[in-house]
Amino acid sequence: MAENTDAQIQQHVQAKIDSWLNGNYDDQTKAEIRRLQTENPDDLTEAFYKDLEFGTGGLRGIMGVGTNRMNKYTVGMATQGFANYLNKSFPGKEIKVALAHDPRNNSRFFAETAAGVFAANGIKVYLFDDLRPTPELSFAIRHLGCQGGVVCTASHNPKEYNGYKAYWDDGAQLVPPHDINVMDEVAKIKNIEDVKFTGGESLIEIIGQQVDQAYIQMVKGLSVYPDAIEQQKDLKIVYTPIHGSGIKLVPDVLKTFGFENVHIVEEQKVPNGNFPTVVYPNPEESEAMSLGLKLAKELDADILLGTDPDADRVGIGIKNHKGEWVLMNGNQTAVLAFTYIMESRKAKKIARPDDMVVKTIVTTDMIDKIAANNQVHCYNVLTGFKWIAEMIRDRAGKEHYIIGGEESFGLMIGDQVRDKDAVSAVALLCEMAAYEKNQGKTLYDKLIELYIEYGLFYEKLKSITRKGMRGQEEIAEMMQGFREHPPKSLNGSQVVQLLDYQLKKGKNLSSGESWDIDLPKSNVLQFILADGTKISARPSGTEPKIKFYFSVQTPLESKEAFDSKLESLNAKIEGIISELSL
Repeated sequence: MAENTDAQIQQHVQAKIDSWLNGNYDDQTKAEIRRLQTENPDDLTEAFYKDLEFGTGGLRGIMGVGTNRMNKYTVGMATQGFANYLNKSFPGKEIKVALAHDPRNNSRFFAETAAGVFAANGIKVYLFDDLRPTPELSFAIRHLGCQGGVVCTASHNPKEYNGYKAYWDDGAQLVPPHDINVMDEVAKIKNIEDVKFTGGESLIEIIGQQVDQAYIQMVKGLSVYPDAIEQQKDLKIVYTPIHGSGIKLVPDVLKTFGFENVHIVEEQKVPNGNFPTVVYPNPEESEAMSLGLKLAKELDADILLGTDPDADRVGIGIKNHKGEWVLMNGNQTAVLAFTYIMESRKAKKIARPDDMVVKTIVTTDMIDKIAANNQVHCYNVLTGFKWIAEMIRDRAGKEHYIIGGEESFGLMIGDQVRDKDAVSAVALLCEMAAYEKNQGKTLYDKLIELYIEYGLFYEKLKSITRKGMRGQEEIAEMMQGFREHPPKSLNGSQVVQLLDYQLKKGKNLSSGESWDIDLPKSNVLQFILADGTKISARPSGTEPKIKFYFSVQTPLESKEAFDSKLESLNAKIEGIISELSL
């Protein structure tokens, strides 16, 4: 049976390869297919065994020839489907889209390809003149009154990848029903003969500096304590764009805020799609921040910040209570940012009774406690900023959004951008550091104070990668195993609740009582332990990974007890990881 299945797969793959060799594809593409046939048939099979899926966020994949790769043709077919849906959704209206891209190899080419297809379908295109941060694309959609947008980026993935994020008229990534409807339209495009690649060039307008200035002024308007910056304008800041698009705006935004002592990591300053100094251009990875840390130590800086290639994620480094440089995790950064916005609004007497904050279900519950203490409503949504943006839209006119974020190094401050924004986050984090320095403290001092007030919450992420055809099956099997046979206890603590977001059901494992989860369906499992520990399992939507999120907590009586308490919480998580055989 297996042999027959393998034979069927090979037959299916060969039929696709033949259609490209005999179809209206360029000679360079055909030559590359023939080279792979001879030199690397396994890679060729991977490139054609399925179609690169246009998921709820768009496309992401390895660049190369084939139906399962990012190339001119897969981008063109995706854009044709999106264009068809836009034309159906806004009949009789002038439709406009904004397009941007990061520094990855082929990103400009993919953006220009998409621009050509949109324009050939009668859609007005605003194309940035050069690379730009993803959050500026989100801003531009709203600023220019567009009905949609696209940014060509694979965010923090390795250099072999590229991607295509699709946006709707509110500047947010697609959510129901538009995500499913666009996917359906893309699925209808069966071959490249259905794609209009050229014919509307006069509808393409190049944009740049004017939108940059509007965006920078919007970010400047987020400043809460400009007087703190005035007093600490010499705050020693080290910044690395990690070869990405942050270099386009972050230095200008910091200058506009009033910071005068900014040092950029020279080796990572120039945009480069090969990311020569890192394997993963991701500020979540300590390796990507290592050059920044080196410079921060040499300069005895106050704060280090790094952004990923499309400048939507931010990582920070600060000195801890011992004077040692440490990298903060995304939960710690979010705790500091959420607290700063809520507390400063109260202090400035601009807090409103309808203020709300939004976080994701895998982000630290410490934020819920801080929000409750500040009389601010905290919503929990599925992973992804499109769900935070949807909550803003749903609560418009009823509640006032002030900040949102998730543990994966993302923050969204204010509602003028509807995706995670590392540019504004860098500016606000520096302002926070300036504010605390005025009080004779560091951000780490502030964090420990919050731990003493609300309890020491400690989180850790464990990712398991499974690549290729078999990898997806292994991840699915792992999730199914946990779903059907949840652990009864972990690290000596009973598992008291199972939350299954795929079934949209929560269950008390002791009493058998169940309840509905009022969120869209998502393949996420959460185990809640009697001692407050929370474990979440979620396959990544953008990488061949399954992610496990661990959150543990304990009271913290004093600053002196911090190190030993943190060590015990870390050991607790490591024990759970070992028990789960991860």
